[in-house]
Amino acid sequence: MLCLLACLLAVAACSRLSPPVAPAGMPGPASIAGDGFEHRVDLQGAVRAAPRLHVYLEGDGRPFATRHVPAQDPTPRRRLARELMTLDPAPALYLGRPCYDGQASAPGCTTTLWTGARYGEAVVRSMAAALTRLRGTHGFDEVTLIGYSGGGTLAMLLAERLPYVTRVVTVAGNLDLDAWAALHRYTPLSTSLNPARRPPLRPTIGQWHYAGDADAVVPPALLRAALGEHGNTRGNTRIRVLPGVAHADGWRDRWPALLAEFAASPVP
Repeated sequence: MLCLLACLLAVAACSRLSPPVAPAGMPGPASIAGDGFEHRVDLQGAVRAAPRLHVYLEGDGRPFATRHVPAQDPTPRRRLARELMTLDPAPALYLGRPCYDGQASAPGCTTTLWTGARYGEAVVRSMAAALTRLRGTHGFDEVTLIGYSGGGTLAMLLAERLPYVTRVVTVAGNLDLDAWAALHRYTPLSTSLNPARRPPLRPTIGQWHYAGDADAVVPPALLRAALGEHGNTRGNTRIRVLPGVAHADGWRDRWPALLAEFAASPVP
């Protein structure tokens, strides 16, 4: 009986420790309404009336429990985009996706929204609405979208419809869904929007695309092929392949230098 009580107390203690703790001086996560969905929001620094704001978009997390069975909750165990934001001295905002961050059972949420339609119109439209609403309440001006992995996909899709976006930065970003699915023999994401099949972003948006030469999930060749004639041939688009960096490993160490690189570059 005493052993059982001790185990229960240990479990209770762990459950009290499980919620994420915001770094000192940073408010904890809140939420904002998009178009039909709620989105997690973390603010960092002097966001209100910021002349330029960095908006971080997370990767896909865990869409599937197994190769063919959708997860019940896609929220990532590790939030690499969130980690990169904590290294950023600029005013910044972390914007979550529909149905993530404990919202998987919310009205309107189905597994389709984090599997085949994870970059679909409903997802992009709601994220765009949430960010525009935040801009209305906080009064920030220009936005740099920074997306990790599938967050890079969303950054490209959001940039084409938000006139206040002046920069897009992708980190291990998947910019051609069809080629990525074919490479890994996945079912095509037929209900998602594919950046590689969209018109080029307007030339006033500066683009920085970073890949790791050890990335087996989104190899650099996929990035170069996705950007095609737009990659490294226009003054507003830059591609850099970093040696020794994998899909999720090595980015934290490189991030301060990469931040300084694209932040110092003028907007086209």
